[in-house]
Amino acid sequence: MIFAVRMHFQPGETRCFGDNDPAISSSHLPLNSLWNHAMQKPLLQIFAHLLLAFSLSAQPENWEVVHEKTEAKLWEIAGNVSGVMGIAALDLTSGERFGVNENMIFPQGSAIKIPVLMEVYKQATEGKFRLMDLRWIDKEHKVGGSGILQQLGDHTSQLSIRDLAILMIVLSDNTATNMLIDLVGMENVNRTMSSLGLTQTRLQRRMINAAASGKGEENLSTPFEAVRIMEILHRGEFLNRQVCDEILEILKKPKSGGLNAGLPANLPAAFKPGGIPGVSTEWAIVYLKERPYAVAVMEKYEMNGEAKSAMKEISRILYDYFWRLGNATRYGTYVEPALIK
Repeated sequence: MIFAVRMHFQPGETRCFGDNDPAISSSHLPLNSLWNHAMQKPLLQIFAHLLLAFSLSAQPENWEVVHEKTEAKLWEIAGNVSGVMGIAALDLTSGERFGVNENMIFPQGSAIKIPVLMEVYKQATEGKFRLMDLRWIDKEHKVGGSGILQQLGDHTSQLSIRDLAILMIVLSDNTATNMLIDLVGMENVNRTMSSLGLTQTRLQRRMINAAASGKGEENLSTPFEAVRIMEILHRGEFLNRQVCDEILEILKKPKSGGLNAGLPANLPAAFKPGGIPGVSTEWAIVYLKERPYAVAVMEKYEMNGEAKSAMKEISRILYDYFWRLGNATRYGTYVEPALIK
């Protein structure tokens, strides 16, 4: 198969895929030369360039320059933190992407609670229990870290499974999380992730288990897969539209995080931050009216709490990018989105 992609940039100017590569400097190269050059590149890299070319070809004039500048800013931020940072962002309208170490595996902290939430709703939909079923809060359930349930009396309170799910997400309650993990089973969470094509997202231990973490039993994902999970929920592709909407409504409930700190006040976002020593993560959908997008940012080997300020800056950069994309005409002037044809 030969790939030759033409894009029109300015009147009278056409370029062939690979224009910036000295080995492909002319659109008149013989096809066998194009093929020989293409075979020297990793196939995934070729596909990535093609997908970007197709997504940007529908964007305003010279928009690829803005895209490249924005991606360079993201790489700069990732390069300036002391640890290792991964970033993924997805335009939920066009499929345009940004990626910095997006396929690298990171520990997830409390962000892994999103797959747990999904499994709770899956098993409730299958009739294994009802979301309004009550559960006692007992001593054996309680663990430290974030949350309020550890402060309650032993066997003095009952909460519904749905209430436990809300506490797991909004207060990041570790006791509620462990109760739900015990309810649905780790292996079932992982099986569901695999069924969605998410082979790197794994729940391997309960919350607040340093011994398990020390043995390498860590809860894991990648920026790419985290964004894919948020996309699946946004598009209603997990079970059904109603279930996805209910999950997203829980994720929209107010909480603090690095990404939402970089957004304008009152801009809706569905998100979950996570943090354990040395690690900060956050998965989000930002409901920018003109251009909703999904984003995940992760850092490992973090020092001095630097990730939150980096996430805030990343969030601001991405918001500015997608706002411009949603409000610009093809020639770069800003008008009311409803007027853009």
